[in-house]
Amino acid sequence: MNDHVRDLASVRDATDRLLTAAATLDNASVAEPSRLPGWTRGHVLAHLARNADALVNVLEGRPMYADAQQREADIERDAPRGLEEQLTDVRDSAARFQEACAAPADWSRTVELRNGVTDIASQVPFRRWIEVELHHVDLGIGYELEDLSEEFTQREINFLAHRFRHHPGVPALLIKQDDGRALGTGAVEGLSLEEIERGREPRFDLTVSGRRADLLGWLAGRRDGSSLTTDGGPLPVLPPL
Repeated sequence: MNDHVRDLASVRDATDRLLTAAATLDNASVAEPSRLPGWTRGHVLAHLARNADALVNVLEGRPMYADAQQREADIERDAPRGLEEQLTDVRDSAARFQEACAAPADWSRTVELRNGVTDIASQVPFRRWIEVELHHVDLGIGYELEDLSEEFTQREINFLAHRFRHHPGVPALLIKQDDGRALGTGAVEGLSLEEIERGREPRFDLTVSGRRADLLGWLAGRRDGSSLTTDGGPLPVLPPL
């Protein structure tokens, strides 16, 4: 099981970094475009706050969001707010998330997220850590993928590779990192995850190699992969997360 207590400490640290960095903005810069298409920095901050509340819902056994339309409406409603209101909301919602995680609970239980996705409860703090770190980068205020910790970067690469495994729209890919580590993802020739973990050797359609930050950026939809190399074929377009 994941070390959710350690991950919660990482969430607190990442949230503090984001709030400290965002506090250097002003109302005008909050209304400027973020790195996410169609979203201002205000959209990113509003999403972070509503995501914290949504994960409280998950931990307490309620639907993550009422529905997709309400999720979008809440972000649009909150995006135009000024800096201080945005920061207060991110800070307060983060505290509510930490409080919910501090309640006695069975961390091995299964919880339901969006679109029918399920996970074990102990993974929820890491999912929140992902939100905070990647959206800090999305704000476009000087925090880059290269600034992410080695632990977070590796875990997120592993997480995304697992997410894309057996996805019908992703060919069988061998991802090779610049530190020598490699892992498979995509349509790995029909092998189950259990067979792969037992050591059966899958065949791959393509090997994708590069620096860890660039691999993470490509897998997470934050970079186009132009700095990555393959062993012959074109780099595939990954489905949206």
